Amino acid sequence: YVGAVAVLFLFVVMMLDVDFSELKRGALQYAPVGALVGLILLGELIVVFAGSMFTPKLGQGAVPIPDLAERTNTAALGDILYTDFVFHFQIAGLVLLVAMIGAIVLTLRHKPNVKRQSIPDQVARTPETAIEIKKVEPGKGI
Repeated sequence: YVGAVAVLFLFVVMMLDVDFSELKRGALQYAPVGALVGLILLGELIVVFAGSMFTPKLGQGAVPIPDLAERTNTAALGDILYTDFVFHFQIAGLVLLVAMIGAIVLTLRHKPNVKRQSIPDQVARTPETAIEIKKVEPGKGI
């Protein structure tokens, strides 16, 4: 499922016809911020994996085994996803999130000929600057 969604985003990005030379020009200014975020995430991963390696498995066998006849497949799948494969599940979610944000960022292009609305300019208008009175002679148009 994750692979199918990733391929879908890949095709969308390929169809966008993005000019990558423009994107590469300003990319180096964000390198320190990206490196800092990457180091923070790497540190968090090291803390999580190192902590799970060195802590003993406390309480194994203390929980009674539920009767499998009363348990549905959906509940069993949910328990497995959120206990045994929680890191894989979270990483799959992060991959989808990054793909979605990447596709959105790649589609946002500033075009010079697009009319945009400026709320502060509209609020600051006065009748003197907004209304223009024309003297129209009878029988002639503007």
